[in-house]
Amino acid sequence: MKDDNRSGGSARGRNRLVLRTPASWWGNAWREALPSGNGIVGAAVYGAVSSETVLINHGELWYGGKPGELPDVSHTLPEVRRMMDQGQYREASAHLAETLGRLGYESVRETPLPLADLNIRRPVDSGFRRYRRTLDMESGEVSVRWEEGSDAYERALFVSRKDDVIVCELRGSRKGSVAAELELKPHQKGEAASPGIPKCVEESAAVSTAVLAADGYIRYAAKNDDGLDFGAVLRVIPQGGTMTAGRDKIAVSGADSALLLIKVFVKGERERDWLRLERELAAIGQAYAELMQRHAAVHGPLFRSAAIRLQDESEADRSNEEWLLEAYEGELPPGLAETMWAYGRYLFISGTREDGLPIPLYGLWCGDYKAVWSHLMANENVQMMYWHTDVGGLSALALPMFRYYEERMEQFRDNARKLFGCRGIFIPAGTTPGNATPFQVVPVILNWTGAAGWLARHFYDYYLFTGDESFLRERALPFMREAALFYEDFFVVAGDGKLLSYPSVSPENTPGNFMPENHTFGGVGHPMPSAINATLDFAIAKELLTQLIEGSRIAGVYAGEIGRWEEMLARIPEYQINEDGAVKEWMHPDFQDRYRHRHISHIYPVFPAHEITREKDAALFVAFAEAVRRRLVIGIGDQTAWSFAHLANIYARMEEGELALECLSLLARSCLLNNFYTVHNDWRQMGISLNYRRAPVQMDANLGWVSAVQEMLLYVSPGTVKLLPSLPQAWNAGEARGLRLCTGSIAFAWNRDQGRLVAELKAERKTELVLRLPAWAGEWTWEAAGEAEAQAAGPHRAVIRMAPGSRLTIAAGSA
Repeated sequence: MKDDNRSGGSARGRNRLVLRTPASWWGNAWREALPSGNGIVGAAVYGAVSSETVLINHGELWYGGKPGELPDVSHTLPEVRRMMDQGQYREASAHLAETLGRLGYESVRETPLPLADLNIRRPVDSGFRRYRRTLDMESGEVSVRWEEGSDAYERALFVSRKDDVIVCELRGSRKGSVAAELELKPHQKGEAASPGIPKCVEESAAVSTAVLAADGYIRYAAKNDDGLDFGAVLRVIPQGGTMTAGRDKIAVSGADSALLLIKVFVKGERERDWLRLERELAAIGQAYAELMQRHAAVHGPLFRSAAIRLQDESEADRSNEEWLLEAYEGELPPGLAETMWAYGRYLFISGTREDGLPIPLYGLWCGDYKAVWSHLMANENVQMMYWHTDVGGLSALALPMFRYYEERMEQFRDNARKLFGCRGIFIPAGTTPGNATPFQVVPVILNWTGAAGWLARHFYDYYLFTGDESFLRERALPFMREAALFYEDFFVVAGDGKLLSYPSVSPENTPGNFMPENHTFGGVGHPMPSAINATLDFAIAKELLTQLIEGSRIAGVYAGEIGRWEEMLARIPEYQINEDGAVKEWMHPDFQDRYRHRHISHIYPVFPAHEITREKDAALFVAFAEAVRRRLVIGIGDQTAWSFAHLANIYARMEEGELALECLSLLARSCLLNNFYTVHNDWRQMGISLNYRRAPVQMDANLGWVSAVQEMLLYVSPGTVKLLPSLPQAWNAGEARGLRLCTGSIAFAWNRDQGRLVAELKAERKTELVLRLPAWAGEWTWEAAGEAEAQAAGPHRAVIRMAPGSRLTIAAGSA
């Protein structure tokens, strides 16, 4: 069978993942699947030649949760503060959680519920050769190919973003060579997996088949724990050959090819939804290429909206296994850095859509029934998954995240009132679609108050990059105001006139002087996290209040409240530096820094915020840099995949390209599966990451990688743009297009060895900014199309002014 590239996707090697080995993680092969998705339905393909599995998921299918009814325990806040004022920190830390426990409060989180497995089994007459499984990211097509004797076979699959259908085709090079047995059933985790299928699913699962003329259907359904049905209908359309149906499966033999179409439903009623889906499947075209063309017309432009090129053509045809083997040698290949950037965008695009839910930590491809850390965790992880969106040109796909939190505002207000006696909103770090009450009833989560403020920056960034003033007025500012109202009531004015924040948690760290003597480093424990004046609290509040004031003046709202917010800003204490020359994580003398920890949230003023830069405050910038250095040098074995991604972003923002690249290299060597899913920690215990007994799939690091690469190539703030601010030596030449400024877009190409750089800026709105070029670039010139100009503002700096619709080309060196 010839390689006819039916998908119409990327050219060979570019934007493709190629594996030469089947999924083989014992008992949990779904972890090594190749994923396809349309933002709401996910299909993960794994298995091998004789038995392939397609794990099918739906973003709205969760189970097992039970929201708790919060009692009013707001009286505990003054009690906690009295304890802390008396130095009884351990007792104070646990007081709120213990009070809720004594009152019988319980809230249970949901977890994603796998919808079904499609099993494809076929006879094998001779051994396989040239086995390949491939993901084409430009089209979202997963294909599996191999040869047996003189015959070649292929299974190809994608999830249509246009028709909301999973499309799979079985192909053979010889007429009449396709044979398969097809089955829909509850997802089977494998021998090593625990726990197993939920009782509600196991007892209610039903499969039936029907052969009507030339069309075969398999119906599958089961009940969730809420009593509602979920399920799928498979339609089998063979070309030639015969099709027979058993009680719960369909067999095809002697066919030239077979097209499989699957539609799914959730929160429904099986008999009604089966009939509806059968009608919809009957109306769908029967040509794989036609369905792919319709899907690719929607998916492709999203994926191709931005591009980065770091690798040369000699790297383009490597398999994932080859990339990983090279990464294990210690140098991260530029091609792997580029591929992981593209793959993270692919996972994001495939895992969410504007009318869906925010992308969870497992994407749409979770194969566990009780997946650890599968909730939306907003003490860094949710935010990391969205850091890349604005500069990467995917701002519209952040809308589901905004809507998710907005729809739960009344519960968040109830949380704030009953837990702390405050106005505004308290967003627990962890939430799920059906539970916005605190279900992690532990001090490290209950006593952390920064989620709403940290999420608010994403709302404001959306406005900055889109210029959508109705969004600013109607959605961003009301959300930000609710976060500020909480701080108004929660913060306390101390005797010196400065604000106090307590209890105050720096996620998820414990001050060094409160760590037990026998503590084993490398664990995830947090024995005494509640302190006073965590630096992160005030960094978030400072940014929130600054942007709230600015945005309110732009929108002409909240004029009567701006004075209060300005007074609060003036009362926020200055950042402090410890005896090591590092910025303190807690701005209170009773709490000592502890560098051995995976979280590094107190670097927030440098990244993701823009408050502290080398240009604005060189001394404080150096102190932040020292805090980062000590975190990585002293505690490399305490890191995780997402913390390496976070560190890479921070080093990129600090213009330390080699260190940023080293963090990505450490991530690749420790926490990449062969399908390039990132896992929380290294399961092989090579000493680079936490020694945790499980290594759960966590795609925050996949998406943090995307942001890190973008930060290394382009710094963007409302008034400043830096080209190639953190370029490592290994990335001597490359190009980028489709990346975004706050008011337009930018494309650029470079060759550092030749001192060449060329960039084209396109203004969509009025643009005024300072553009900084790298020091290695030669003398620069500019050329405008439309009303635009560039004026020198010092070495390698230009003041750019552009009218909407204009273009400006900057060329440095001999470009």
